[in-house]
Amino acid sequence: MASLEEMHFFVEVVKQGNFTSAAQALGISKQLVSRRIIALEARLGVRLLLRTTRKLSPTETGKVFFQRAQHILQAIHDAELEVSNRSDALRGMLKISVPLSYAHLRLAPALTAFMQQHPLVDVWLDADNRHVDMISEGYDMVIRVTDQPEDGMVARKLEDAAMRYCCSPDYIARHGVPASPQALSKHTCLTHRASEWLFSEHEQIYRIPIHARLKSNHGEVLRDAAVAGLGITGLPAFYVLEDLQHGRLVEVLADYRMQQAGIYAMYPYHKQVSANALALIEHLRQWFQPAAA
Repeated sequence: MASLEEMHFFVEVVKQGNFTSAAQALGISKQLVSRRIIALEARLGVRLLLRTTRKLSPTETGKVFFQRAQHILQAIHDAELEVSNRSDALRGMLKISVPLSYAHLRLAPALTAFMQQHPLVDVWLDADNRHVDMISEGYDMVIRVTDQPEDGMVARKLEDAAMRYCCSPDYIARHGVPASPQALSKHTCLTHRASEWLFSEHEQIYRIPIHARLKSNHGEVLRDAAVAGLGITGLPAFYVLEDLQHGRLVEVLADYRMQQAGIYAMYPYHKQVSANALALIEHLRQWFQPAAA
């Protein structure tokens, strides 16, 4: 039997017409999408997709499966919305695990608004970077920064977390803008322990060696150093969005940006998810993606 995740992946591949675009829309790796579709076809014992060098298209059987899968996914989405929109039914505890910096930089105002809308919901927010065991530790949901949501988890993308490479206007005035990733060899870099940065162009990935003046596992330290004009840093989008919007930082090498990572709210398939968790996920999706809500 096909899992809901496999149905979701298959529907997106058919809609997009290729694995690369589907992976970008889903916010995961192309390899994961391809692997799960191959596993789905093997388990069903049928070919669902016709593969050519330029495009994927569904077989006749694949067209039938696509229509059925779309209806199932839409029905599940409608059921979740119906439950989450019943504000009078929301009460009790909601236990969440969230990365520390994301809780501080992005989640706090959205969570506050949710609690104001649902005064009978109590929240236990565990802001920590450790990888929790949802079942044994009793979490209703987790929020994670990843480019590949775990197998066995329902994953709803909240927003983009692709790496943004940026520096201050003052740094640009003194050193200029790198015209290509290769030009980073002539610039000062600020990084999270990495000795190389990844970029892509025309689906080709480039690994660019860098020499960092500052290395830190604390994203806010790197962001503040970039704002102060010390160099170019690469951080997930949520660290730098506000600084980019207010002109304290300027993005560089945007044409080479990789689009894989995202912020996901997740819970296990086999765990009965609470109405509180579903309502919060929908609230966060509308908060961070108002145009798509």
